[in-house]
Amino acid sequence: QVQLVESGGGLVQAGDSLRVSCKASGRYVMGWFRQASGKDGEFVAAVSRTGDSAEYADSVKGRFTISKDNVENTMTLQMNNLKPEDTAVYYCTARSAGAYLSTSGADYDIWGQGTQVTVSS
Repeated sequence: QVQLVESGGGLVQAGDSLRVSCKASGRYVMGWFRQASGKDGEFVAAVSRTGDSAEYADSVKGRFTISKDNVENTMTLQMNNLKPEDTAVYYCTARSAGAYLSTSGADYDIWGQGTQVTVSS
């Protein structure tokens, strides 16, 4: 059974950087979604099994970088120049099958417990 263990997150000020990581029990297409209080969940970024290709939401392009360590099966989201609107619970996710870097949560079947990221203005 695929398991995802998230780490990182916390409280920072606008303009700061933060990193969240997710360790998987195997090699999969993985991604991050986030959900702000009172809002629908939204795609943030995804990375291929090998880590050589990535997809980003327009709202985070140029600020966030997703990467993968395939030795440790760990995915990392480096978040720079954080904004208050980035405040949300960030969920790590993985596809147990398939190689497409989907931006739809419906295509991911394994989810982490979520980690809070709060950006103060």
